[in-house]
Amino acid sequence: MSTKEKYLNPFTDFGFKKLFGSEVNADILINFLNAILPKEVQITHLTYLKTEHIGHSEIDRKVVYDVYCENEKGEKFIVELQKARQKYFKERTIFYSTFPIQEQAIRGDWNFDLKAVYTVSILDFLIGNNSYATKKQEIKENKSVKKTAKLMDIETNEIFYDKLTYVQIHIPLFVKEEGELETIEDKWFYIIRNLQRFQNRPAALEEHIFDKVFETAEIAMFDKQERMAYEDSLKNYRDIKNVIDTAKEEAEKKGKKEGKKEGKQEKAIEITKNLLRSGLSEKMIAENTGLSIEEVQRIAKSLNT
Repeated sequence: MSTKEKYLNPFTDFGFKKLFGSEVNADILINFLNAILPKEVQITHLTYLKTEHIGHSEIDRKVVYDVYCENEKGEKFIVELQKARQKYFKERTIFYSTFPIQEQAIRGDWNFDLKAVYTVSILDFLIGNNSYATKKQEIKENKSVKKTAKLMDIETNEIFYDKLTYVQIHIPLFVKEEGELETIEDKWFYIIRNLQRFQNRPAALEEHIFDKVFETAEIAMFDKQERMAYEDSLKNYRDIKNVIDTAKEEAEKKGKKEGKKEGKQEKAIEITKNLLRSGLSEKMIAENTGLSIEEVQRIAKSLNT
């Protein structure tokens, strides 16, 4: 293998699904979810469900989850990994959560009693009011690594509906080092942020569940097919990250050179142009910038005129 890392990168598609996406590793996912979800949610068993969902008609949009599970109570869990910022990320997570809700509908008489739906998003980027906020800015403002949202009454701050929960984990904001880890949640964030950098298992990660995490993540234990799949996934992750980072840097430089501060839309267009020039496909650009495929195509057309 060309990679020198001992353990896989959990932000690759292969790596994420290797750790969390199979029945054989359900105990790993259960431990992770119990660590990061509200305390009243404690899972003892998970059943993995099909990840592809299509609406009621042929023209409805298809969604594909990274991981989709159901616990012993019938509650649904969507677990998603996001490598790059998307323009309408919050809207996307809400849209995704509607499918587990719709699936619970019963034909004939039904009293609309719903099971809870939890959407967990592990992010390798920052979101917020300022979509171009830097890690340094967010840390200075003491922004939380994990945000948990429910439907709330804005007048009383009371929970209006407690069966719909969105959890966003901003891994770039987790800056604790090994000696500062206090909770299982801390340890999970530390692993996700640093796993591919470890050469040995840190002493602070003494819990039994982490035995399996490190055994599962050790690249030397992969068979030939898994190694090839991981190499492809790692290359795709690095290509996307490098191209997007370079495009952003070039957009920033252009803005400074022109002596003005570009707006979000102008900056997004400039980044998209740089991605197109790099040879990234229109579909991949749309998936990783949050722009629609039509918007990307319009920008591509403007480059050729």
